[in-house]
This record gives sequence, structure tokens and C-alpha cells, in this order.
Amino acid sequence: MCTKPLLLVFFACPYGAGWTEDKHLHDYLDRSRACGITGHSMTLAAAGHTWENFVWEHQKWKSTMAQTPDKYIFVRSVRDIEAAHIRGNTTAVVWNSQTSTILNGDLKKVATLKEMGVGSMILAYNDLFRAGSGSLAEFNGNNTGVTSWGLSVVDEMVKHGIIVDLSHMGPKTTHGIMDYMDEKYPGVPYVFTHSLPAGLYKNEAKATKRGCYRNISDEEALRVVKSGGYVSPTFTEWMMDGIWPDDITPQQCADMIDYYVKLLGVDHVGIASDDMFTTKPTMDFVAKNAAMYSDDGYMVNAFNKGATGCGELAKILPAITDELWKRGYTNEEIAKIYASNKIRVYREVWEGFSPEEDPVDKAERDKFVKEQREKFMER
Repeated sequence: MCTKPLLLVFFACPYGAGWTEDKHLHDYLDRSRACGITGHSMTLAAAGHTWENFVWEHQKWKSTMAQTPDKYIFVRSVRDIEAAHIRGNTTAVVWNSQTSTILNGDLKKVATLKEMGVGSMILAYNDLFRAGSGSLAEFNGNNTGVTSWGLSVVDEMVKHGIIVDLSHMGPKTTHGIMDYMDEKYPGVPYVFTHSLPAGLYKNEAKATKRGCYRNISDEEALRVVKSGGYVSPTFTEWMMDGIWPDDITPQQCADMIDYYVKLLGVDHVGIASDDMFTTKPTMDFVAKNAAMYSDDGYMVNAFNKGATGCGELAKILPAITDELWKRGYTNEEIAKIYASNKIRVYREVWEGFSPEEDPVDKAERDKFVKEQREKFMER
């Protein structure tokens, strides 16, 4: 039986942007298994992808993985993740979509997504879409917020047990979805699968006259606690306001984790990565689609200032763990951050599991959120 800790991460690395050759995927996942990562939530679609794009991408990933079929378990329940962990040298695969445009306007497709193993979905990635306004759209003044269509998508996601992922959406859209969830589906967790804390870089953001539009505020993060969800920082150099290292350090990764633990409590923090094997495809795409990245040159400037690394979690995770130990984190706390907090949310949303005794009492959780919000408003 495997005695390594169970580790679950978010792997936002779609084909064509993150990996461009079959070997890239095989080599990376071999490294991730070697360093003890049990499973990944893997992005299949983003931005304005259609249903046809999504199905093609799904087939590409599956056919590539079929070259070494014994190394993958496609997750339909938490038991599948546990099975991958027990077997060892096996990757648990959870699918994610960073857009709801893949529905092609058909809500019935949400049930199909569930059957295909999609565990979480973002409604509006970065720009303006039918479901609502993404982070860049709102940065540029289009504060449409979540639409009635977007809320209909939320209804279907909750109905079929797909986690509502708030990453990369604008604050108005995010708060609108949170308001709706809190009122109509109290106790159903929502999450940020890969979002950096704006508060960690507030001084650098002031120096550069602005912050990264994809990073989230303390207020947004704190609302997740009330729902029972989690927030996972992603170790992405170009979103680190005013720092923009060529390669992120384990210490900088631990800074992000530590910031969220102090803000939210250790029961509501995860870990993620936006790993890419080369940034060239991304930057080529940005150059060809400038209108989709009208951010006053923020992204390109970040890359030009040094953020050209890829921060592969499979390379630096052991050093991050060492750094967390140095900072006094216990094995139990690290286990929560690396997997247990996600497993709890997976059980609740995917399987409708409601533990007899909430590990974080609702009244205590509400009190904690209130105290933390007041504390961080004073800073």
C-alpha cells in the first residue's frame, strides 16, 4: 500500500498552449508521479471554446493517455482518487473547463459533462461572454456581471454535482454568483481553483500603478470560507505583481500558501499550478489576439520584465514542502492543503455527502470570516 501523502493539484495546461507534443504530457506526468502528486484537475477548454473544441480536446488528451493506459484512472468519484493513491504510480484525472461557452447554449450538455468526468467549471474566462463578465472585461469597464443565463448554468452545475469555479471572473460576476449560491444553495461550496492573492502584492501593485486583473481580493477569498469551499494559489510568475521572477522560488510559493492560511484558515486552502513547458505558444497567441488581452500591456510587460519561467510544480513541490515545514506547518496541516480540503469539497459537491458533524461549525465559520474581514480591512 502507498504510504506517501495524497496530493491533488490543478493543472491548467491545455493542449496547444501548455503542451504541444505527446512527449510533453508523458514526461511531465511521470515527474509529477515521481514527486508524489496523486491527481490533477486538468483543463480541457477555456475562453470561447465551443462544444466541438471541447470534444476534440477531450479526445486528444484521452488518446495520448491511452498510450500508457495503466498510468491513469479517470475520476468519477472520490474512491477513484483513493484507488490511484493506493495503486501508486497512477495519476487520477479530473477534467475541468475554464469556460461555459462549450455548452453551445444547451443546458442539457451539463449532464453530459458530468458523465464525461468534468469536476469543475468556470462560467466566464477573462473576457465578456454570455454567462457574464470575466476579470479582464471588468478591468476594462464592462461590468455586466453574471447574467440570467449564467445563473441557469449554475443551477445545472449544482444539480449535477459540478463544482462552481470562480477563478478568472470579474469581481461583479464573482460576487453575483456567490450571492446567488448563498441564497439558493446554502452549504454548497464554491471555490477558486487557481487564483493569486492580490493582497500579497499590494505594495508592488501600487508601485506599478496597478495589479494583475486575475488576482482576487481578500473579500472574495473570505466569502469562499463561508460556503465551505477552498482557494488554491497558482504559482504563476506573470501574475505576481511587480515581482515577475524568471522562475518562481519555493519560498514565493510558500508565501502564497501562508498568506491564504492566515486569511482563511488551514481548512480552506489548496494548491494549484498553471504549468507550461514553454511560454512561446501563449505569447504567440497573445500577439495574434491582442484584442483578447487588452490589459494596458500588463501581461506582455510582465514577461518582458522576467516572468518567462513555467514554475512546474512537479519540479519544486518537495522544496515547497520543506519550506512549509521550516515555517512550522505540521504534516496534518500540509495534508489538508495538498489534498484533504479538496477531497471534502469533492465529496460534498460530487456525491452529495453531508458529514454528520461539520468539521468547521457554521456559526464559528461565520464568526471567523467576520473577524478576518475586519482584521484585513484595518491593514
